[in-house]
Amino acid sequence: MAASRRGDSGHDRMSSFGGTVSFSADVNDRARSDPAITAATIYNVQMVALRYAYVLALVVWLGGMLILSAFVAPATFQVLQERQGDAGRVLAGAVFGETLRRFHIVAYVSGAVLVGSLIGMAALGGRPAALPARLAIGSVMLALAIVSGTVVSRRIEGPQRAIGGPVSSLPVADVRRAEFGRLHGLSSGLMLINMAGGLLLLYWEAGR
Repeated sequence: MAASRRGDSGHDRMSSFGGTVSFSADVNDRARSDPAITAATIYNVQMVALRYAYVLALVVWLGGMLILSAFVAPATFQVLQERQGDAGRVLAGAVFGETLRRFHIVAYVSGAVLVGSLIGMAALGGRPAALPARLAIGSVMLALAIVSGTVVSRRIEGPQRAIGGPVSSLPVADVRRAEFGRLHGLSSGLMLINMAGGLLLLYWEAGR
């Protein structure tokens, strides 16, 4: 009797396994025979890839700006100035300037990927929430990053080379000090605007 139950149980498992295999084969056959299933699968894969690229670009860009402004800049100037005085402040400016120059390249790539991903999702027909606003914000962020990296940063380097020392050592009324302060404030302001835009895009993404 027990042997009979074991036999029946084994038969049930085999039947269940056979049914699963038969069902999987049926799904595969339907996918091959029904173009709509294949098209839907391709669409889903493309949308996931584009959204992943969008989120990754946003996280890298926004995270980089936050880390640079909150940690890298203060730590670089504090440590070098404490150890080497005015010469350390000049060196800190050179180090952070080069760090910012390299990060601008990251910003250009991230901005292009972000905007391109939104356009790609719209082209596929899967319009994200508030797409026009997101696209506008991403485009403005990319434009500001390009202006900051190609115009403002290069104009900051001019007074620095001309001074040849700490800007703070110049008289307050010196034109070069005033110009440097204006350009430095402009660079910081552009990054703050981009951080605000990135946080807004992140808020929309978190609300999905």
